[in-house]
Amino acid sequence: METFNIKINGMPIQAPKGSTILEAAKLASIDIPTLCYLKEINEIGACRICVVEVKGAKSLVASCMYPIAEGMEIWTNTPKVLESRKKTLELILSDHDRRCLSCVRSGSCELQKLCNDLKVEDEGQYDGSRNTYDIDYSAAHMYRDNNKCILCRRCSAICENIQGIGVIGANERGFNTVIASAFDMGLGETSCVSCGQCIAVCPTGALAEKDYTDEVFAALADPDKYVVVQTAPAVRAALGEAFGLPIGTNVQGKMVAALRRLGFDKVFDTDFSADLTIMEEAHELIDRIQNNGTLPLITSCSPGWIKYCEHYYPDMLDNLSSCKSPQQMFGAVTKTYYAEKMGLDPKKIVMVSVMPCTAKKFEIGREDQDAAGVPDVDISITTRELARMIDRVGLNFLSLPDEEFDNPLGESTGAAVIFGATGGVMEAALRTAVEELTGKELPSPDFKEVRGVKGIKEATYSVAGLDIKVAVASGLANARELLERVKSGEAEYHFIEIMGCPGGCVNGGGQPQQPASVRNFTDIRDIRAKALYKQDVEMKIRKSHENPAIKTLYAEYFGKPGSHKAHEILHTSYVKRTVNNI
Repeated sequence: METFNIKINGMPIQAPKGSTILEAAKLASIDIPTLCYLKEINEIGACRICVVEVKGAKSLVASCMYPIAEGMEIWTNTPKVLESRKKTLELILSDHDRRCLSCVRSGSCELQKLCNDLKVEDEGQYDGSRNTYDIDYSAAHMYRDNNKCILCRRCSAICENIQGIGVIGANERGFNTVIASAFDMGLGETSCVSCGQCIAVCPTGALAEKDYTDEVFAALADPDKYVVVQTAPAVRAALGEAFGLPIGTNVQGKMVAALRRLGFDKVFDTDFSADLTIMEEAHELIDRIQNNGTLPLITSCSPGWIKYCEHYYPDMLDNLSSCKSPQQMFGAVTKTYYAEKMGLDPKKIVMVSVMPCTAKKFEIGREDQDAAGVPDVDISITTRELARMIDRVGLNFLSLPDEEFDNPLGESTGAAVIFGATGGVMEAALRTAVEELTGKELPSPDFKEVRGVKGIKEATYSVAGLDIKVAVASGLANARELLERVKSGEAEYHFIEIMGCPGGCVNGGGQPQQPASVRNFTDIRDIRAKALYKQDVEMKIRKSHENPAIKTLYAEYFGKPGSHKAHEILHTSYVKRTVNNI
């Protein structure tokens, strides 16, 4: 690799040719602050927070965009640089809602941290005219507060460039510039798919999920309610970050202990219904292959992807698996099988889900998600909301003991836990489908070709005389690319896994937010996913069809995968949507 010799703050370093000053400084253990910059997502050099001095340059330059050259001399911390950054922050604050104490991002706000670092006073130096906006609550999953927006454009960049949707962007010009939807429609009136990736990258409190923790606390305090909680696989790989633990720390045991101390009557694992999903989905795949059904079969676990398909590919709805997502299956089983087993009235059960995903908040309100005549899931909260609940009641999370999920709906396999990573649903399904088709035990349950954070992955497996062609996509722009190949006839598959968020649920819109200083230089998706694959390897049972609790469920209740009763309770339907048919 060709390198350049440069100096940063008088220190000689070598950096790869093609590096920006920002990247070269990182190699020298110097973190240059940024606000708008997100690597490979929003590289526009607009906010001017990352400016530095370069010998020979007539003015300060944006380090996020400025390439290094042989012999370049750079200064990142001169009085001129620091004063420029401070002035920029003061100008931002002049049109910013500064009620930080009540802001959901207080303590994790990137703007707040920069102002503290550079000693910017709360009393702005440029106070004058200010824009004021009504908060947009129209979407099911989030709200938008442009009074806290700093026009960094990270949200619109990830919506357009990574998700390929582009329902928000810059409207108006100059002082009147505002991030909004076309014609100033509410977000809930657009074809937004509720993925929450815009929330994940927002540096301030301008975007946040709708918080339902008060509703959860109210249910817990109601003696007439039986409150059950389920936790998705990706939550355990990220929750610890909210309490200062390294990215990718698996905190399953402490999470269970915390939920139990919050007062839930039962603490269950969504991994159980992930195994159940595999039983139904693998049966569906085999049935379609053997009986000339609609192919490719496409997974239905990601509600962001489902809504995207309904809006943008309504002609491919027949390709979708009819299986409910694990979240919804779990609620359905709890309010039917479990309620009958325990003598509970489904109307008195409050099913709470803890998800890495904001789209789950939309999913719980979908039609055909009420197997017991009441909603399968009553309240869906994000990983962030759970962290806030733990803080609110004063639990010392790091000091909690490791505890186990309740049974029988807490028993699961390694196949289920990897649902949280892109390729995990595919691999879990293959573990079961291959053994079902061949009648033989796999020498190894690992299908590593579908692992990893690459946007699109393909593989072919020879199974019982058939070449089973599969593909995996994560991030909706990648999903679009893959589906266009299928529609054009360029590619042909039997089975496709699609997850709405890049990297899968581990990178969901409801996970703990990491600042740009981390996101730009760390693959959060990969690190969190490794925690799930590690747990998979360590589990005694790694195939969904070997889960004894699932075997019991079919023996006592459903009969077999794909049965009439299973279809009534575990399967759902989809709708064709337009922009106004939300």
